[in-house]
Amino acid sequence: MTTRLRLTEIFFSIQGESTFAGRPSAFVRLTGCDLRCSWCDSTYTFTGGTWWTIPEIINQIEQFGTDLVCVTGGEPLLQKAVLPLLTALADRGLTVTLETGGHRDLAEVDPRVHRIVDLKPPGSGEVAHNRWENLALLGPRDEVKFVLADRTDYEWARTVVTERGLAGRVAALLFSPVHGALDGAALAAWMLADGVPARLQLQLHKYLWGADARGV
Repeated sequence: MTTRLRLTEIFFSIQGESTFAGRPSAFVRLTGCDLRCSWCDSTYTFTGGTWWTIPEIINQIEQFGTDLVCVTGGEPLLQKAVLPLLTALADRGLTVTLETGGHRDLAEVDPRVHRIVDLKPPGSGEVAHNRWENLALLGPRDEVKFVLADRTDYEWARTVVTERGLAGRVAALLFSPVHGALDGAALAAWMLADGVPARLQLQLHKYLWGADARGV
């Protein structure tokens, strides 16, 4: 039986988040998510999509002519076939990033993949679904992201960084304000005042193409 994945879209654009921000990247956006974060900006991925085989996905990426690929969603780890896809991309010498909510088990993800784990703060409405066991699996190529809606979320994230000993264990800790909800300058001031060992991250693609743009 042919291994297939349901994709919402596959496109070539500028990476807007993580330490890879600003770099041209292929994006493979899988359909489906089992969370309903209050600030979700990709609800269009919850249903629909079309079926692609792994060779078809790789062929499309090769046409983009990039060495950076982001596999995202939705929640990509809901589809088991994403695991062989990640391995196939890494086998071709590509730099592969996986954007995941962090509530699905990361143990089987190819170790060559850069895992970008989005821990959910209280303001998301999904804080109870964080899979804390995943943090022990992260290493120096991985990143942890916190999308923050308000001061309460910020203080939660700051505490998690300290209590879980995340500083120095991963490539980056990313504090990102919810676009249009939390002022980036305010978040910057809090981080400076507290000396948080994280980097402020703004969603570059939203400043380039707008908050509701798809396929960019």
